Amino acid sequence: MPCGRSAQPGSSTGTQWREHTTYRGRTLAAAAAVGMSLTAFLAPSVPAQNKLPDLDYAKRIIAKHSQLPTFTPPGPPFDARKCIAGKKVLSIPVSSANPFTKNIDIAETTVAKQLGFEWVEWQNQARPTQWVQGIEYGINNKFDAIDLLGGVNPAVLGPQIAAAKKAGLQIFTSHFNDTTQKLDPNIDLSLPVPYHYVGQVLADWVILKTNGKVNAVIVGSDEILPTAPFVKGITDELKTSCGPGCRYTYVNAPVPEWATKIQPSVQSALIADPTVNYVIPIYDSMSQFVIPAILITGRKGKVQIATFNGTPFVIDAIQRGDVEMDIGESLGWIARSVLDGFMRKLCGLPTYGELYVPFYIFDASNAKKAGTPADYDRGYGDQHVAGYNALWGVR
Repeated sequence: MPCGRSAQPGSSTGTQWREHTTYRGRTLAAAAAVGMSLTAFLAPSVPAQNKLPDLDYAKRIIAKHSQLPTFTPPGPPFDARKCIAGKKVLSIPVSSANPFTKNIDIAETTVAKQLGFEWVEWQNQARPTQWVQGIEYGINNKFDAIDLLGGVNPAVLGPQIAAAKKAGLQIFTSHFNDTTQKLDPNIDLSLPVPYHYVGQVLADWVILKTNGKVNAVIVGSDEILPTAPFVKGITDELKTSCGPGCRYTYVNAPVPEWATKIQPSVQSALIADPTVNYVIPIYDSMSQFVIPAILITGRKGKVQIATFNGTPFVIDAIQRGDVEMDIGESLGWIARSVLDGFMRKLCGLPTYGELYVPFYIFDASNAKKAGTPADYDRGYGDQHVAGYNALWGVR
């Protein structure tokens, strides 16, 4: 849903966003600080507003996302195989080392093959120079479109995007912008996600679990565009729904530095404040570096991890007791939603302005339903598989 527009009918994420931001007459302003460092406007150890914790409200929101998602078609049916035959799409993920985007690309490649077109991942390690090379590869090898997936900022690729469009390629972004953010006018189709709403749900979880006594370390990556509204969703919800006992600190860890910065930063925070009871790594692949910090400081069982994405290895960590909860998105559902939107665009059909993927909470009560080890498309039910096949005319 582009900035300021209402959600499309049938979009579960849009419905979630509207309900949460209007339930008690509240509205969430778009993050005014997008484009500047989060550390510039999030002061450390900020106390929440002087209000009692609204535990009933938090309980209601958590219950909503503890129910298996149902599939509602995001658009009218079309003959996908007929209109997409012979097309080639190059996917440039933010990093091939990121398990979240890697598994989305695996799912997209598999489903695209079933539909009769080519989906190729451009391998990279989150370096902008590698993204540049990827676009050049797409141009030279006559791809029809390029998808910038999960954090590749088109603003740093202006000349390359212009060259690709001049060569006849369409440029897409997926799972990148927050739905409150202004979209890049040079992009042919963007499928954003309501990250700010996910932040609110994470805040509701920790408020509920601590009985309104949150002391959290939030870990983000400022250079990823939706990080600002995502973190603001958490902190605004703490201020709105929690009491004066709720506090947080913020750690910025750029994606290329996750392996070297997250663990020592979290360790330092836990040593400095023995009352910390939650770490919230906003992208769940960060958890692999948070878990050792908790173990080394002897805080397992006292400090919990709440996060977002539903990456399989993190759901495995829930089964082991190393992570408490993960707001999951079926990566297979994401893949089909991305393909659905892009195929409609490539086929000249009307499109919609938001990635259609529901949010579902995994914790110790249901993590094993995702498989052992967890799979990127298990635990969410299978309505999306049959639903998209019917939508695309696949038998």
